Amino acid sequence: MLGRPLRRQEDPRLLRGEGRYVGDLALPGLLHLAVLRSSHAHARIARTDFAAARRTAGVVAVIGASDLDGVGRLPVLAHPPGQRQTDFPVLAADRVVYAGQPVAAVVAESRYLAQDALERMRVVYEPLPALTDVVQATAPGAPRLYADWPDNVVVGREIGPGIPDGLFASAHAVVEATFTTPRQTAAPLEGRASVASWDAGAGVLTVWASSQAPHQYRTVLAGVLGLDEERIRVIVPDVGGGFGVKGHVYPEEILVPVVARRLGRPVKWTETRSEHCLTAAGDRDQVHEARIGLQRDGRIVAIDTAFTRDHGTSPMLGEAITLNTINHLPGPYRVPNYRGVGRNILTHKTFAAAYRGAGRPEAAFVLDRLLDRAARRIGMDPAELRRRNLIRADEMPSPTGLTYRDGAPITYDPADYPAAFDRLLVALDYQGWRAEQAKRRGSNRPIGLGLCAYVEGTGIGPFEGADIRVDPDGTVFVHLGVCAQGQGHETTLAQIAADELAVPLESVVVVGGDTNLVGYGMGTIASRVAAVSGPAVQRTAAQVAHKARLVGAELFECAPEDVVLAEGRVQVKGVPGQSVSLGQVARAAVRSRAVAEAGGPGLSACAFFYPDTVTWAFGVQGVVAEVDLEACSIRLLKLAAMHDCGRAINPVIVEGQLHGGIAQGLGSALGESLIYDEAGQLLTGTLMDYPLPRADEMPPLEVIHMDFPSAINALGIKGVGESGVISPAAAVANAVEDALADYGIEIDRPPVTSARVFELLRSSGRWPARR
Repeated sequence: MLGRPLRRQEDPRLLRGEGRYVGDLALPGLLHLAVLRSSHAHARIARTDFAAARRTAGVVAVIGASDLDGVGRLPVLAHPPGQRQTDFPVLAADRVVYAGQPVAAVVAESRYLAQDALERMRVVYEPLPALTDVVQATAPGAPRLYADWPDNVVVGREIGPGIPDGLFASAHAVVEATFTTPRQTAAPLEGRASVASWDAGAGVLTVWASSQAPHQYRTVLAGVLGLDEERIRVIVPDVGGGFGVKGHVYPEEILVPVVARRLGRPVKWTETRSEHCLTAAGDRDQVHEARIGLQRDGRIVAIDTAFTRDHGTSPMLGEAITLNTINHLPGPYRVPNYRGVGRNILTHKTFAAAYRGAGRPEAAFVLDRLLDRAARRIGMDPAELRRRNLIRADEMPSPTGLTYRDGAPITYDPADYPAAFDRLLVALDYQGWRAEQAKRRGSNRPIGLGLCAYVEGTGIGPFEGADIRVDPDGTVFVHLGVCAQGQGHETTLAQIAADELAVPLESVVVVGGDTNLVGYGMGTIASRVAAVSGPAVQRTAAQVAHKARLVGAELFECAPEDVVLAEGRVQVKGVPGQSVSLGQVARAAVRSRAVAEAGGPGLSACAFFYPDTVTWAFGVQGVVAEVDLEACSIRLLKLAAMHDCGRAINPVIVEGQLHGGIAQGLGSALGESLIYDEAGQLLTGTLMDYPLPRADEMPPLEVIHMDFPSAINALGIKGVGESGVISPAAAVANAVEDALADYGIEIDRPPVTSARVFELLRSSGRWPARR
């Protein structure tokens, strides 16, 4: 089964509209919750008046901060050494620290009645100065987000072996620049949502959530509500996209179960699109002061970067994203001297967390902008400069001298980076487009080429598990500790189980996202499910297969070594006529003593996989961009992508992941940016102002797969979920700057919009004459 491009098992029901999302749940007596949000980024709450809302027809309850006695504060999810600690209120009591912060909630018989009641609620604010960027937040005398902190710095970190004094001064060429990546949001098709129901008789809370991490949600709920984790069940049904934004717990997701428990009725909350743009966790928001030094022959001497990350109002993930950026910035190249210094700063914005890529697109943007400018400085083709510095196959496995955020030394998995890079250049027709570029020089539609190679640490631990049971009718149920948001788990993980148990794919049912099915799980984040849950499924299925051989041996009165599994049946090796179905063996296994020493009755097992560290994937993307100098518009003529994800479970799903990631990366490259004014108000809070990529903007895509198996797990799998999004912003910026090189244009930040091209051309003093 492994490596076969099978159709996704989940698609028929989803395409028929039979998916079941949180918004589809309609429990008896269901109430609806709406949230009153702060209209200021920083202000004191002088007084509130909710009396009119309470009198509104259909309103069951109005909840303010004073009604949450006994409810704890929302904790941050990461506590690295040296990080200043904080937690966060579910509802603001006396001060708000970002626009959109929940201040109160209305619970009503319908969503519309709840929304009407919000219009009758009154809050008087006393505005305070708002810190909207890290420059303001680190200025002397800046307001502090937390009174017991001396400043707004969460933690700073310097990583790398360091750079000897005078090294840059001795380099043949040094390129220095400031690069900025703006804040962005994920914008999944389905926003955040949750439903909660309290069973007072059993003392059990059940929560349905559009989440990427149900076990984490359960843990946070238990701490905030003061309940045992065993009394909380979190169920994640179908989810319409996550991309990292649903990997965290938000105040609204605490409010819903709190209210359901108090009122004794189920409660639902569903996020609106404007609420998502305003209050869902964003990502990126880094500013780098970076430099690279080269020898005369183009070999890298050193790379140095010092940067800030704007965390917004709370360090929800600690310094995880900052560490990702530092550890990925050297990329697939030999960098003998490297230093990365990151500072994590708080401002009056929604808390930042993880969005697909999680620190890696920022690293790629800085590195590849430096490489392109360095190539131009020394008069070398950008592809040749990269080729000269790529780590060679005979240097693998390659240690970097850095330590990953799981505490393990970073060593790149064996692969042939130069061979993969050259395959990408052929697929892109790099030399052909260079010739076309020369023909167009001086025209109103110049073209440019951009490249970006990257590495990606995937499959972070500490573990994932699977529980597999074979039903007497032959159905194989695979229960997971992770949940899906469109990745195709019902197909890929079923392929692994079917392969190990030798059953048809149609016989395997994969179910995840329920804390009652598998008691522990770390979530669907960080490109980790295939590389961590996949081996867990394989290991568990192998234990089930072993039990099937034991029971089969008992039935056939032979040695277990003589029993084989094939096509859904258990038989004696070499005697195909002597066989029974796997379902019959499952029924016999309930009473069989043969499995007494193999885990107990039934054809079932539960096992976990603990990877030693992450496994390193590699990829490179190339872009050809045309710039219309009259319209200042950008058109992508071609995009080629090469990716190594180790052994691909299902090539079709791998390609789909890459296509989706590339599309999101092009959104970052060409349009997406959360922009705030000086008062901390979001200016791009709708999809009219926050332009997502459209189908007509997608260039022709060519995807190349290479297979360098992982050295970390027995299946040889590496992650792929975030790979596509890493390169596009860097590659597009490289291509546009290359197209406009005759005009001295330098691109220091995405997105590269038409307005941005116009500004750069106008300020260059070399506005092209109309031709």
